Amino acid sequence: MLGWYPGHMHKARRQINETLPEIDVVIEVLDARLPYSSSNPMLAELTRHKPTLKILTRADLADPEMTRVWTEHFNTQGDTRALAVVTTESKQLKRIAGACRELAGHVRADRDVRVMVMGIPNVGKSTLINGLAGRVIAKVGNEPAVTKRQQKIRISGGVALTDTPGVLWPRIEDQASAYRLAASGAIRDTALEYTDVATTIALELVARYPKALKQRYRLETLGETGEEFVAAIAAKRGGLRSGGEVDLHRGAEVLLMDLRSGKLGRLTLETPDDIIPPEVLAERRDAEQHQQTGEDASS
Repeated sequence: MLGWYPGHMHKARRQINETLPEIDVVIEVLDARLPYSSSNPMLAELTRHKPTLKILTRADLADPEMTRVWTEHFNTQGDTRALAVVTTESKQLKRIAGACRELAGHVRADRDVRVMVMGIPNVGKSTLINGLAGRVIAKVGNEPAVTKRQQKIRISGGVALTDTPGVLWPRIEDQASAYRLAASGAIRDTALEYTDVATTIALELVARYPKALKQRYRLETLGETGEEFVAAIAAKRGGLRSGGEVDLHRGAEVLLMDLRSGKLGRLTLETPDDIIPPEVLAERRDAEQHQQTGEDASS
């Protein structure tokens, strides 16, 4: 289980708690390629009594059929609506204000709908804010945790936005999610070993999109393991050292950069079937703690 909790994230959680009573609707920004893994369970806990609009960003990079599946999945949940968007397309963003007002329901017509925008780092939240505002409000970057404080912005359609820093949660208990987040760039590349991320995510890509991978890397076969596939990429893309030794790091670098840039085509790394129920994660956590206690007692 991957764990961290920088100080600014603790501060952000406190600020969210203080502001939430004044909020009508929560927008949670998710990566359309990994809507489950990019959804912060801590935010869900904090906002469970608020109507929520799930915004699936990078819809142009995600598998359109799977985006439809995910949108339908979220729309079946109470007080929840989902929209898939490309954050640089202003026409698509115009739907958001109306969706917020519909979700708010009880708000008077002469008052702004108060909306809080949340999301983990590097899911396109700042680009979304800037698109909604029609000007540069939030700093945009390709590194996690660019926004460090709350910002308030009024946009057309009678909506007042409160932006929040990208907040990760203390521990990622689903390791598959941790690797998907690392592959997408939501977790810094130093958090997990680079080649481990690539070889792990390679297995998911091979299972879901073998044709796209063969076309991209001009391979007839993809290998039996993630390591074999990454090695095949390295051999094709300048990752052969003298003596024929394969540079796995080079193959990992190529695969992850292609994934993040969309050069592999439109793909999604998970389906609603990949969601692990909270009670199962709790059982895993208890088992890990019990094992750790036993190890500490015997040492």
